[in-house]
Amino acid sequence: MLDALLSKGLPPNLRNDRGDSLVMLASYHGHADAVRVLLEHKADPDLRNDNGQTPIAGAAFKGFRDVIETLLGYGADVEGASTDGRTALMIAAMFNRVEIVELLIARGADPDARDAAEKMGAPDTAARLAQATNGRTRPTGA
Repeated sequence: MLDALLSKGLPPNLRNDRGDSLVMLASYHGHADAVRVLLEHKADPDLRNDNGQTPIAGAAFKGFRDVIETLLGYGADVEGASTDGRTALMIAAMFNRVEIVELLIARGADPDARDAAEKMGAPDTAARLAQATNGRTRPTGA
């Protein structure tokens, strides 16, 4: 149905009164197929809402790995921080979402989100981020 509406002229970057795009709403609610359809119709995968939040950050907050994979597959910025400076990786780390942290690191996210994870009491992701950071900064020959 969404594909048909978009094909008939529904703007793919349509927003509500809070600036949430269709991609943001679909991402936040875990509708990976809707996200894919919107992105196929050239919706912006990084379009921020009025609070400066990105779709990938919304999906990380809610724990929707399949949505994050879809967004990244269509060019979403893995490092796209919200206006408060929090990236999707930081958000996933704060909520101890190890699988999403692994995905984002594998796709190039900067693992320096350990402090956020530690402050939120997320020991698994804090440890994983420390491991990723240490592996990245290890001196040659060590």
